[in-house]
Amino acid sequence: MDGHIVLSSVTKAFGDNVVVDDIDLSIAEGEFFSMLGPSGCGKTTTLRMIAGFEVPTIGTVTLEGADVTTVPPAKRNVNMVFQAYALFPHMTVQENVEFGLKIKKVKRDEVKSRAAEAIRSVQLEGFEKRKPAQLSGGQQQRVALARALVNRPAALLLDEPLGALDLKLRKEMQLELKEIQVRTGTTFVYVTHDQEEALTMSDRIAVMNNGIVEQCAGPREIYEHPASAFVAGFIGTSNLVNLRVDRNAGGCALMDVSEGQRIAALSDAGSGTLQITVRPEKIHLSPEGLGDNASSVGGRIADVVYLGSMTQLIVDLPTGDRLTVHRLNDEAAVADPRVGDTITLHWAAQNSFVIAGGAASANGGSASAHGASGDDDRREDPNA
Repeated sequence: MDGHIVLSSVTKAFGDNVVVDDIDLSIAEGEFFSMLGPSGCGKTTTLRMIAGFEVPTIGTVTLEGADVTTVPPAKRNVNMVFQAYALFPHMTVQENVEFGLKIKKVKRDEVKSRAAEAIRSVQLEGFEKRKPAQLSGGQQQRVALARALVNRPAALLLDEPLGALDLKLRKEMQLELKEIQVRTGTTFVYVTHDQEEALTMSDRIAVMNNGIVEQCAGPREIYEHPASAFVAGFIGTSNLVNLRVDRNAGGCALMDVSEGQRIAALSDAGSGTLQITVRPEKIHLSPEGLGDNASSVGGRIADVVYLGSMTQLIVDLPTGDRLTVHRLNDEAAVADPRVGDTITLHWAAQNSFVIAGGAASANGGSASAHGASGDDDRREDPNA
């Protein structure tokens, strides 16, 4: 594989515990690449192998075309930013940013110019003489970024750096991080358990589960066309449904639920059971404009949750599946449905995405993930 950073057949085990299992990744120069997954999935261990803090049990790590598998961290042209910013409290912003260059004995004039460039890149001009205690959490995070960027690394490795910030600031910093990455052109490799963070900032995302990469693609591809039931459930909210193929029509596989009611998916499967996923926002209460073979199925509302800009409906189908439906709260909307009401749901056949090779689950239903835990997978590593 070609790439700025390449992991080839990389496995990492601690004793009998395999944390990362035979993964292949290629990260392009200047890319914002995220590794996303739940606690214990292997994402932080993978990042630490790129940084040099861990050595693969099997496989190789290549940086800028050179094999760095066993090269120690200090000799790799990468910098790492952690959730704890580790700024020197007795130093000013300027001194914190300059520190690494002074350790490397860079000439004084170059230290000043490069520090000024790094501070400017994170938009902290005017804060040079302040100390960390005089800065907000977001400003401290930008100082940590500037301190890393000043070394002009081949890649910047970020281990859940926004985890300590409150929700509003975290959302603001997501946009700022992406702007900084684009402005500097630096390769960012970002670890997070928060799917919204990954979707907001990334050029590509590797979704990890139990030490393997379930899917590696752009945000839209992963959200719209998940490669597995795990990806469908972990990225946002998705409904997983078992579709029994009763007949075919117009390029669609259809399951007849009752007279006039069906669930449809674009597929040429002539028999068997397909596992499909449909996103809550793709489901409508009106059939208008959805095509001849659109899914149309009745159900009973089990729960109604007001979420501000939208209302979330939980609907039980006669098939035993439970669907989550998102309905925009616009002024033109009719009266809100209530718990116990019977409604008919409609969605286009192309929005029933068939999960390739997906084993049909026993209960179908919805799966969701919202980055519930701030823990990473270091617990698997006794030395981390």
